[in-house]
Amino acid sequence: MTRTDEDGVSADRTLTAEVRLYYDVYAPAPAPAPLLVALHGYGSNKDWMMREARRHAPEGFAVAALQGPHQHMKEPREPGGPLRYGFGWLTNFRPEESVALHHRALLDLIEALVGRGVARRDRVFLMGFSQSCALNYRFAFTHREALRGVVGICGGLPGDWETSAAYGPTRASVFHLHGTRDEFYPPARVAGYAERLRLRASDVEARAYDAGHEFAPAMRGDVRAWLERRS
Repeated sequence: MTRTDEDGVSADRTLTAEVRLYYDVYAPAPAPAPLLVALHGYGSNKDWMMREARRHAPEGFAVAALQGPHQHMKEPREPGGPLRYGFGWLTNFRPEESVALHHRALLDLIEALVGRGVARRDRVFLMGFSQSCALNYRFAFTHREALRGVVGICGGLPGDWETSAAYGPTRASVFHLHGTRDEFYPPARVAGYAERLRLRASDVEARAYDAGHEFAPAMRGDVRAWLERRS
C-alpha cells in the first residue's frame, strides 16, 4: 500500500539511481600485495586519507582510499578563498541505506583490486577514522571472511553492537586506537571497547595515546608494526 500524507499526496516513493564513488589506489611492485583500504572521517576526503594511510602502511602494501558518498560544502578557511568540499558516510535519514551502500562499496572495491591483480584476497585490511570506524566494524562482523584485520582510530562501536543479529564471530584481527584527550571519544566513552569487541573477535588489541581527535605520530608506527605482524 502506498503511504499518503494528510493531503492525500503519496509519500516515500523511491527511484533507483546509480551512485558513483571515487577512490585512489597506490599499487606497489611486485603485485599482488597485502591491501590496506582506508576510510576518512566526517567532512574529510580520499586525498587526505590516502596521505595518512600511506604513513600507516608497511612497505610493500597496496593502499586504497575510498571517498564517502554524502557530499557537503564547507566554508572557505580564508575570506575570498575557494569553497571546500567534505564527505561523509552516514545520514540520519534512513541510515540503514547508508550502511548497505558502505558494505556494497567495500565489497566491490576489494573484488576490483583483487581481480586486477593489485591485492591479495587473503591479506585485506580495513582502516577507519572517526565516523567510518563503527561502519567498518559493522562490515567486519557482517562479512566475516572478507578481512584479515580491521583498524579503528578515534571512533566508536556500532550502536546496535549488543542487539543486532547481523554480527557474528569474525576471522579478522582488531586494533582499536584512541586519544586520551579526544573530545568526541574520551576515555570514559571508550572504556570497555576491547572487552566488547572480544565478544566476536579472538585477536583484539586496544591502545590509548596522548592525543586528541587526530592521528598521532605514535599511532602510525604502531599500526605499521601491527599490520606487518599480521600480513
